[in-house]
This record gives sequence, C-alpha cells and structure tokens, in this order.
Amino acid sequence: MNVTVYDGAETIGGNKIYVEENGRGVFLDFGMNFAKYGEYFAEFLSERSGRGIHDPLYLGLIPELNIYRSDLIPSDVDVSQYPKLNVEAVLLSHAHLDHCGNAGYLHEAIPLVASATTLAILKAMRDSGRPGAGGEVVYHSPKEFGEDSRVLKTPYGKPYQGRDFICTDNISDELRDFLCFKPGQDSKNAKKLQAGDVCCIGDRELPFDVKAFEVDHSIYGATAYILYGDTAIAYTGDMRLHGKKGDETRKFVRGAKDASTLIIEGTRAGRGEDINVSENDVYQNCLKAVEESKGLVIADFSPRNFERLETFKEIAEKTSRQLVVTAKDAYMLHAIELVDGVSRMDGVGIYRELKDRRDKWETNIVMKNWGESYVDPVEIRRNPDGYILCFSFYDMKHLLDIKPEGGAYVYSSSEAHSEEHEFDFLRLYKWLATFNFKVYGFEMVFEGERPEPRFVKGYHASGHASKDDLRWIIEQIDPDKIIPVHTENSERFAENFGVWFCLKIGRV
Repeated sequence: MNVTVYDGAETIGGNKIYVEENGRGVFLDFGMNFAKYGEYFAEFLSERSGRGIHDPLYLGLIPELNIYRSDLIPSDVDVSQYPKLNVEAVLLSHAHLDHCGNAGYLHEAIPLVASATTLAILKAMRDSGRPGAGGEVVYHSPKEFGEDSRVLKTPYGKPYQGRDFICTDNISDELRDFLCFKPGQDSKNAKKLQAGDVCCIGDRELPFDVKAFEVDHSIYGATAYILYGDTAIAYTGDMRLHGKKGDETRKFVRGAKDASTLIIEGTRAGRGEDINVSENDVYQNCLKAVEESKGLVIADFSPRNFERLETFKEIAEKTSRQLVVTAKDAYMLHAIELVDGVSRMDGVGIYRELKDRRDKWETNIVMKNWGESYVDPVEIRRNPDGYILCFSFYDMKHLLDIKPEGGAYVYSSSEAHSEEHEFDFLRLYKWLATFNFKVYGFEMVFEGERPEPRFVKGYHASGHASKDDLRWIIEQIDPDKIIPVHTENSERFAENFGVWFCLKIGRV
C-alpha cells in the first residue's frame, strides 16, 4: 500500500492524499489550498472559467496529474504527459472547501464517498451557490470548445451532469430525491439535472475495505476513515475531542488501534499555549453578551457551523429574541433535516433580502416551507430588541436596509488566518462603528504600521484537536507510522510526539 501526499502536508487545508495498492487507488479529500490560492487570487481576481483547468494547473494549485474532467481540458493543455492515476473514488471527510473545494475538477467518472449529511450539505451548497469549476463537486455544467478551442463555453440546454454518490450511511428516499433533483428543473425550459447513481458503501466495490466513523468537528457529517488492504491506514480528516460529539471521535480512536499508519490533522500541533474552549464555554459567554445587550444583536460564526447556530437559537429562546437566518442557511437546514429528521427551523425567522429575483431553491423550497417566517428589515428596525441576526461580514450590506441605531455584534468564529483576512476585519470594524455596535469576540488594535484585530477567547471553540488531545490520540492508536497533514508545523510532531513523520509533498 502506497500513500502519496499531493497537497496539505505543509499547509492548513488543501488535503489531497492518494492511497494505492496493486494499481488501484482512492483520494482522501481533494480540497482547495487557500494559502496557495491567496498568493495569486483575491476577491476581484480569480481563475478564468473559460480556461478550464489551465489556470490552476499552470499555477500549481492542483497536481500535475491526468485525472481531471475531460470537458475542462482546453486544446493548449496536454495532460497526457502527466501520470494517469487509477482513482476509483474520492473519500471526503467533510464539506469544508479546504477538503472538497477542488473535487469538481476530478474526472466525471470518479464517485464521491461521504456521509449522508456531507452529501446533503454539498448538494445544498451547489444548488444555492455559483462556484467555479473546482467547486462543482456534486454536479457540473459540462463545457465544450468555443470557436477558439483554447476557450471553453457552456452549451445552451445541455443538462447538468451529476456524480455518482457512495454514502457511508443509509439513504432515505427523501434524501435520494434531493440529491437527484435540482429545484425548478421541472419547469418547461429549465436546465435539467442528469443525476448519477446513488448507493451505500456496501453496494459498490472499492480498492479497499473502508470503514467510516463519524467524528466531532465544527460541521455536521465529518467522517474519519480506516482503509484495509495489505495493511490498515487510518485518516482523521478534521476532528476534535472537546465538542458535543467528542465521544464519536473516541469511538474512531478505539476502532483505529489496528491501523499501522495514521494520517492525522495537526492544525494546533505547533501552538504554544493551547487552551481548549468548549462549546458550553461559548454558550455561556455568548449568552452573557446577549443578556447585557440592548438593541439588535448580530451573531457571526463560520459558514455551515450548524452546531453554533443551534447554540444561538438556544440563546435567542432564553433571551426572548427570535433567531433570524439567511435563506441559504434555511436551505442548508432543510437538507440536513432530510438526513436526521430534526426540524431546526421551528421558531426561526428568515431575513428577507431586498432583491428583484430569487432563485428556484429559495422560491420552491424555502419560501414554500417557511414563507410566513420571512422577516422584513423594517420589522427588525421597529423592534431591534426582538432579534438575533445570523450575519457574516458579507451580510453587513443589509444593515443599510435595517438602519439599526446601536446594538451588539458577537464574533464567534476563528481568528484571522492571513493579512487579507485582517483587512476584512478592519472593514468589518468600520461597518460596526458606522451603526454604533458594541463588539464582542475581537477588538481592533490601532498600534504599529496598521490596525490589527485582537481576538478574545471564549466566544469560539476550535474545530480541531488541541496539542494535548493529539498526543492522546496518537498514544491510544499507537501507529507504526504517522503522516501529519493539515498543519504548518509538521516538524513539531517529531518534537512533541517522537514519531515518524513526513515533511514534504510526495510518496511516503
């Protein structure tokens, strides 16, 4: 059994790990490396959709391999010179883009293996978003050559092409229908979705016996895998022990004790002082912030962190406010309900964004199910003490319609991870100052050459295992070899844990 780390060995995110035996193999995740992308692209400078894989391939953002969608290869790109791996599936650990955001580039015949919740979230993301080719994970719009064969175009009327799905859980009829249908496609002139096959993991042969485990992370549906071939390899994806589903991670650790090789995330491996903040700590601190606040409250947390959304729903109920989410959030919650049957929209409002047209996923699903739950910005302006808005930095523009006069903003997400992200905080601070919001969770420090955000602990719980928890996991599994990924501090594995490790991208 051979393991090749194509990306994610020296950065946080971008995992692309190929496991092969006897000429047959699978990828463990195929994510976007945000650090690399940030070296070339920004908000108004992005890869060109009409050039297919040309731009990311030339810039080294995806590996030089012959494994990509046939319709994304322009005439001036020769992939035949690159290794042609036999990729029989990509095993996705969860629906964060740094783990799945480049999977849309992969050849259309390569199926996705994922939990039912991950598949539901990915489908909802695709329906409600407008991703580039790499983000067309669950279905894509096929391209063809334009008049200039170096440029690709989307032909009119050609149906969307869906991937095959291999689910690690049971699939309800409702979820199957959701995965195979695009809202609005039954309209006369609408573009249809030609869905792929949907099956459970025991119904399709893979190169390895695969055992999937739910693990605790900051998004529902996170999965760790054990692959059994000549030997056993365990892959953690992203995980933690200090969240509400920490016991699920412990079940994986017990199940992985027969693995000779452990591929483990190490996001927090290199941190000096590394204190775990629990989800209960977050609840208590955010509750206190809301209780002492007058006027409108805005809760800002990571996209698709539905556990945190449920935390703020509980806070809203306790403080006699109504939680208000975006329509996209409501659509995501609808998708998750198709998996676990839990209705998370009870008592939740939906922000009525002022715009001239709404997409079919919103009109046909969200408005049909919860049309009476929409809250107009005028209603929020009249009664600001009655609401908690789930808004991010990119939703600040809606404050221009609400026009609040003061309030509280609770930042409940991760710290800035790049200089550009720090500039976003300066812009965010300007928005909040304009409307006289009191800020919890961070403060701007106006010292030195430029302002910088300083983050206040207690308002966010990391989605990743602490250094001490990583040590416990390694000691419990006791592998012969360990391959740290999703980390900028792989050297610390040798210093802290005294184990074999891989530093560079390449075959282990």
